Amino acid sequence: MQSDRPVFVIGCPRSGTTMLQLMLHSHPRIAVPPETRFLVPAYFSRRMYGDMRLAENRRTLANWIATGRNTKFRELGLDEAEFVQSAMLGPGSFGSVIGMVFKSYAERFGKPRWGDKRPSYYRHVEMITRMFPDAQFINLVRDGRDCVASLKEMPWYKPDSVHAMANWAEAIDFGERNARKLPADTFYQLRYEDLTADPETELKKLCAFIGEDFDPAMCEPRHIAEVAVPKHKVWHSNTHGEVTTAHAGRWSTRLEPWEIALCEEVLGDRLIANGYELSGAPKAERQHVIAFKAAAGKRRTARLRKYNRDRFTRLREPGPLAALLTEGQRRLAGLPQQRTRELVIR
Repeated sequence: MQSDRPVFVIGCPRSGTTMLQLMLHSHPRIAVPPETRFLVPAYFSRRMYGDMRLAENRRTLANWIATGRNTKFRELGLDEAEFVQSAMLGPGSFGSVIGMVFKSYAERFGKPRWGDKRPSYYRHVEMITRMFPDAQFINLVRDGRDCVASLKEMPWYKPDSVHAMANWAEAIDFGERNARKLPADTFYQLRYEDLTADPETELKKLCAFIGEDFDPAMCEPRHIAEVAVPKHKVWHSNTHGEVTTAHAGRWSTRLEPWEIALCEEVLGDRLIANGYELSGAPKAERQHVIAFKAAAGKRRTARLRKYNRDRFTRLREPGPLAALLTEGQRRLAGLPQQRTRELVIR
């Protein structure tokens, strides 16, 4: 039996996750939508929506996803009313309502398997696993200096390059933690540079991990970019061209000398551990190192504060959390396989 496990693409922003999303979406059995912004906010607000075994509560959550100002649902090309109806008729669990968005997106393309892509999910792997216990994660790693150089040029990235360095360090640390904690068939890591240098080889290995046959179309993601990348996201213009190694190592001309020095001092061990060579830049100035430590500390404090609040919610969950949309999810819940129609829990 072919796998129906959901696939999540994660990594530091500007690591090539959109390219990888398109490669997966080019597969005839897999659909991975553009980035949305409802999964994490909905999870942390789940008490507000109540027990999803009640159809009216499923309607409320689905309505917010479909019409919310910042959920990005409209970029998926789905009919709002049809989605809400599907959520109401679907399984009565929180993860099922969330997952129904991605399932509906896959059905739009006639595909049986679905996934999601959002770089910042690297911080929320445990949360996603609670909702989708059979999920598989693909963690994409790119040279931190290139990530910083790219982030500082993005119109939507407001922090400075020092915060971008802290972002990359956090993503790498979470990647190492997730690799240690998760089973081998759940977490897979690859480098952007390897993927762009030899797409076919790397994608064949990736397909073996997710349990799919390799399809050559995956090496030509530009063909699906017109459909799967919203036109207003001009910073993803590179996805409309061929897969290339031309963007690797451009940090040497895009970063200021002090930024290179700081990157290699505070990120050096992580860069080397992931196979990247240092340039031998001079020692960074003390004030820059202090600024990096402060930025990293702020990220850590904000993250812990949010997670500690969630620990209290976990003590008294408002209703079932795990999705019941795939055979794997149903099996883990102890339910019989059902191929013709999703189980309805009232």
